[in-house]
Amino acid sequence: MQNIDLIIFDWDGTLFDSVGQIVKSLQFAARKFQQPLLDEDVKSVIGLGLPEVMQRLFPQVPELHEQILKSYSQHYVENSGSDVWFDGVAELLDALKAQGKLLAVATGKSRKGLDRVLAQTQSADLFVATRAASETRSKPDPLMLQEILNVTGVPSHRALMVGDTSYDLEMAQNINMPRIGVSYGVHAVNVLEQFAPVAIVDSVEKLSEILLSIIHN
Repeated sequence: MQNIDLIIFDWDGTLFDSVGQIVKSLQFAARKFQQPLLDEDVKSVIGLGLPEVMQRLFPQVPELHEQILKSYSQHYVENSGSDVWFDGVAELLDALKAQGKLLAVATGKSRKGLDRVLAQTQSADLFVATRAASETRSKPDPLMLQEILNVTGVPSHRALMVGDTSYDLEMAQNINMPRIGVSYGVHAVNVLEQFAPVAIVDSVEKLSEILLSIIHN
């Protein structure tokens, strides 16, 4: 891998241990409006923007999308206060930052949701740029990555996308950006492999080994 100046992270399932609560909150909202879902269906859309999630999960009831989203968001906010970074993430981000790497976030969250968890983790100052799906196009469209590149002035081949879903890796592939998949989040290894990542890791420890080695390249 060539020298990397900018590392862009997905949030949920990559940095933040929140997938379980996302599934519970979407299931809660679905049951409230008599729209049963399988856990596998919910996990398959994590990473997309919320409007795209509604279109994928509830195409038969577009008139309920706004109400389901409101119920989901309320349940998530009320029950996600104990969600935290995966073990080792805080130390990894601090180490990368200390070595002069630029860090950014590209997430399927809304801006409101991202700002809430940045405040919850007191991590806003770690990132030179953040993009949420509500203010740009949803993954796998690469627009949010292009916007981050525009802000930082880093070309795509000197940036790296790290994510746990096919949407993350496809988004990076669409802009010829190197990418690493993490299999401890949502999508399985065989799904991530389809988008030619430079590596797939199954723990934050192994992710740290790869990313910290970049410092010395």
